Amino acid sequence: MRILKIIFSAVFLSLAAPVFADNAVIYFNGDILTMESDKPQYVEAVVVKGKKIAYVGNLRDALNGAGANPVMQDLKGQTLLPGFIDAWGHFTLIAQNTLAVNLGYFSKNPPKTTKQLIDRLKAEARPFNGWIIGAEYADAFLADGPLTIAQLDAAFPNQPVFVNNISTLTGIVNTAGLKKLGFTKATKVTQGILPVDPKTGKLTGELIGDPNFEATAKVFGKYSQDLMMETYRKAQQIYVSNGYTTAQSYETTIQDISNMRQAVDRNVISLDLIALPTYDVVDQLLETNKNYPFGVYTKGDGGFKVAGILVSTDGAPQLRLAYFTKPYNDTTGFPKEWRGMAVASQDLVYKYAKLAYEKNIQYFGYSNGDAGIDMALSGITKAIKETGISEDRRSVISHSFFVRDDQLDQYKANKILPQFMPNHIWMYGDVYRQILGDERASNMVPLNLAKAKDMQFGLHNDTPSSGPSALFTIWTAVNRKTYGGSTLGPAQRIDPYTALRGFTAVPAYQYKEEASKGTITAGKLADMVILDRNPMKVDPMEIKDIQIVKTIKNGKDLFIGPQLDKFIF
Repeated sequence: MRILKIIFSAVFLSLAAPVFADNAVIYFNGDILTMESDKPQYVEAVVVKGKKIAYVGNLRDALNGAGANPVMQDLKGQTLLPGFIDAWGHFTLIAQNTLAVNLGYFSKNPPKTTKQLIDRLKAEARPFNGWIIGAEYADAFLADGPLTIAQLDAAFPNQPVFVNNISTLTGIVNTAGLKKLGFTKATKVTQGILPVDPKTGKLTGELIGDPNFEATAKVFGKYSQDLMMETYRKAQQIYVSNGYTTAQSYETTIQDISNMRQAVDRNVISLDLIALPTYDVVDQLLETNKNYPFGVYTKGDGGFKVAGILVSTDGAPQLRLAYFTKPYNDTTGFPKEWRGMAVASQDLVYKYAKLAYEKNIQYFGYSNGDAGIDMALSGITKAIKETGISEDRRSVISHSFFVRDDQLDQYKANKILPQFMPNHIWMYGDVYRQILGDERASNMVPLNLAKAKDMQFGLHNDTPSSGPSALFTIWTAVNRKTYGGSTLGPAQRIDPYTALRGFTAVPAYQYKEEASKGTITAGKLADMVILDRNPMKVDPMEIKDIQIVKTIKNGKDLFIGPQLDKFIF
């Protein structure tokens, strides 16, 4: 009743207040969480004019300054936040995977058995480039164990089938698929393996490492620009339906960069789109333009940009490829005292860290095990010493799964931002207990430790290596539940507000966009998301079930769910 009285009285009163012009949009009557500080701050109303936020504060001043005929967006008790920012992911892979059947745990009908998986392939797949394709497959989530070549052969005796793992590092094909790919026991593999069944002496159909990457490229092949743009549209819908207003694609090629730029230039994509190429691609960009505009958007405060340079040191811990200072507890199938392996030399890491600091190109490391993290830290520390540049360059080390306490101190000293991926706790926490032991597993993704050190840190999904929901990732950070239902490292849990900052204010800072994004602040872009409930006020176990009601980019609605009615006053 108080809200209505304020609205009606404001229509007839002419009080001194800033005027935002006609057709401003006023958001009110909900939990408006600005994310402007380390502690939660709420306001009564937000006024949007055009693509920017014009006012943040009390409802009376918002009404009096909004001008004639404002559009009134009654939140009806729901929650308004800054739009989510994708700090680490694969937009182009998400786009590509729209050509496949989504078999992930986050799909509409996630398979729980191999039969359900095969039934979904039969019912939903349409051959593409001569293949039946499934994506986001995770054998750990199937009650009867991994998919086998025998099962695929029985279901598809003549039709080539490729099922890509959610990690994107492994996959499986049937016999017809092996034949189409030309894979045999004699196929030479540089990095990875084509496993052989010791009982039958035949290939198992599993593709690990390079064989899976090669298969992925051949299976999807090249397709028209129009179809590519259509996959980008579908990928954008996935992002905006999960509350994102900025998306990223790392490990981008020269062609990816060209395609992403075209998608934005042609207004196929309304999100801000960020490419993050590997060091070899950066070399190519600098060859064509020694002053390549890294970190600069094509449309001023948005559009498309190439963020910086990506340097990886090691591989996936769930596959025992992350590089550790101490051996894995379970080395089955690997050499004794196996510690994982580096995928780059220390000299290479230093070379590109130095290049990044010399040319003021933002450095993005990708490191998982503590030895891999040592390599990144050593390269950055040496680069800072050699160049004499100690200012905050927003250097990032992504994943940082098994970062040690002393390494976090080095992050802080060298102004390095950790980008954590909590979803591995849920997806592989039980696996890590087995292959690394309780102590290392419990201390993975040490969010509370980083917070206790007064460090900023971001959160990400690495989609499609985990689902696209920021709220699911926030749920994992808050609860640290594994797929098996146990709690992994309860001392490292964080509160919902800190987790929300990991998808809003912190990634805006990471991208050097804190002046235009990340908080609900007057003068910033009107990039916002409406949730049906407040993550701060629900039972922590319910956070993952919160729904996206609306996603707003530059003041325009990109996604509208079924739960919010809009009316004009």
